[in-house]
Amino acid sequence: MAEKRDYYEVLGVPKTASDDEIKKAYRKLAKKYHPDMNPGDKEAEAKFKEVGEAYEILSDREKRARYDQFGFAGVDPSYGAGAGAGGYASGFDDIDLGDLFGSFFGGFGGSTRARNPNGPIRGRDINMNMTLAFEEAALGCKKDIVIPHLETCESCHGSGAAAGSNPETCPTCGGSGTIRTTERTMLGTMQVQKTCPRCGGKGKIIGSPCAGCGGQGRVRKQKKLTVTVPAGINDGQTFTLRGQGDAGQNGGPAGDANITVTVRPDPTYERDGYDIWCDIPVTFSQAALGDEITVPTLEGKVKYNVPEGTQSGTVFRLKGRGVPYINGRGKGDQFVRVNVEVPKSLNAKQKQALRDFEGTLGAKNYEKRKGFFERIKESMKGEDA
Repeated sequence: MAEKRDYYEVLGVPKTASDDEIKKAYRKLAKKYHPDMNPGDKEAEAKFKEVGEAYEILSDREKRARYDQFGFAGVDPSYGAGAGAGGYASGFDDIDLGDLFGSFFGGFGGSTRARNPNGPIRGRDINMNMTLAFEEAALGCKKDIVIPHLETCESCHGSGAAAGSNPETCPTCGGSGTIRTTERTMLGTMQVQKTCPRCGGKGKIIGSPCAGCGGQGRVRKQKKLTVTVPAGINDGQTFTLRGQGDAGQNGGPAGDANITVTVRPDPTYERDGYDIWCDIPVTFSQAALGDEITVPTLEGKVKYNVPEGTQSGTVFRLKGRGVPYINGRGKGDQFVRVNVEVPKSLNAKQKQALRDFEGTLGAKNYEKRKGFFERIKESMKGEDA
């Protein structure tokens, strides 16, 4: 048996991690190693399974508690089988491991009750990425996407058997999908339950496989959908398409399709939660005299009166012109930052006109400048004293 890594190490979280931290770590790693993102990469596939196994245990409070107390032996009866039991068998001969832990924990996980291999099985979830423009994410939109998923085979209707034939009960496991073997462990001789090697845990043998699906009962297809992206979604967030993942088996429900959004940066707007910011350049004259300017918003252009004497860096707010609250009512605001643009490349006549104009101004026209030099003057007096 290959050496198993600690589940916390697999997810990269401490033993004190919260449920949300464990879920966040799992989603990040599952996306990184997902087979759809790494086609043909056996190492990534193995890591994907390892991450899934770790999350299955650590996301369940009871299983996590047993794992924290007993390690792998607390959640996997087959772990450590054959690992040199000499000298440890006294008092534990011919013990059923499921019954042993069942007596401690009240039959956790159904150790003595095997899951019906032919019962309904939910289809696998599919994780995908979608890139959106800034306004598409803010206002919502419709997008055409293609989802690669497993669909129930139309030829055999999911049975996996060719027309005119039916799956047969596996003679090795009697349809249970599992077999019991006796193995020596450090606790003694124990009954270990394993997946049936003949039917692969399905409990049935298909003698004449369906030509359409090769006996799998499902076939991989590309499904085209037009989806509605919710208004207000932000970069890195995920929305779910219920029932659009892989088809279930044995009458089980389909999985979901989880769409994670990447939002392209916008040259005009910058998002802050549900508020948006933009910079508006105005001329020196507009700032000094005041003027009506045109401001772009997510829903079109609006007019705004810049007051007389507006300074560069002044921010004004357009209430309710921001991003809609996702799955809720109301919107954020739009904040507009005024940048006064100083004219360049003046000719001689223009320069002289500015000098003449400057000569008509007094200290009261430059309050910030006046205050600055008054503070300097006061500080110098203190040094002279």
